[in-house]
Amino acid sequence: MSFNDGAQLDPSQVEDRRGGGMGRGTKIGGGIGGGIVVLLLALFGINPNILGDLTGSGSQPPAVESGGGSGGVQECQTGADADKRLDCRITGTVNSLNAFWPAYLADYNVQYPRPKTVIFSQATNTGCGAATSAVGPFYCPADTTAYFDPGFFDDLVTRFGSSGGPLAQEYVVAHEFGHHVQNVLGNLDQAQQDPQGPQSGAVRVELQADCYAGLWVRHATTQTDASGKPFLDPLTQQDLQDALSAASAVGDDRIQEAATGRVSPESWTHGSSEQRQKWFYQGYTTGDINKCDTFGVAAP
Repeated sequence: MSFNDGAQLDPSQVEDRRGGGMGRGTKIGGGIGGGIVVLLLALFGINPNILGDLTGSGSQPPAVESGGGSGGVQECQTGADADKRLDCRITGTVNSLNAFWPAYLADYNVQYPRPKTVIFSQATNTGCGAATSAVGPFYCPADTTAYFDPGFFDDLVTRFGSSGGPLAQEYVVAHEFGHHVQNVLGNLDQAQQDPQGPQSGAVRVELQADCYAGLWVRHATTQTDASGKPFLDPLTQQDLQDALSAASAVGDDRIQEAATGRVSPESWTHGSSEQRQKWFYQGYTTGDINKCDTFGVAAP
């Protein structure tokens, strides 16, 4: 969805750590413990069993980025900026999500502690350990922070075959915030208790985050900035197709087949392309969090 040009963004909701000077994709020294790698990979549509080593084996600690330079996200002031710049679109989407979830959850007597959001490049330190951009977007429950390397959104199109529309990108942000909502509601840890397989807790957690992303999309155009202007313009059919394309692109079956030529459901951590589209669309069409109970169905 495109942003309302006159909407006022709040860049203070995003921390910009870019500008460290390493080339994108540089491996971080010191390595990450295997459990942390699996945790981070399990928080978005990347199966850790098929991507190989994402971390270095040297003894030096990872470089930590400085600020974004040239103003970074602090230059993201309006919806017009969000339509021109990816980092501003991430910022605007974060603003919209932080406007939506507190009021929605309040109807269920649930408080929404605002998560942190970090934009980084190459590598960064997190409460879940050190991470590289190869991990993709992720949410770390230890520091209640969503992390985004803007370079991933190019990969979403070039490596995973998604369409490149704005709602495809906004879906990614909304999915990670869905994990924060799960953390608040107490569902997120089921991914680690039952980490693999088509009926696993991990798959159900991911599909529920997709459903929560769709739920936000249903209500997104009603979320307003501090002056009462809607953040986003009305949804179009093309917007919806872009989001469904992104959900499909990060299905376990599609990624496995592209990487290995075969599909192995027993190692799924996120669900198939069909499932991811199904649950995103479930959230979008119902707009009801109660309809996102992926744990209450026999086969998600």
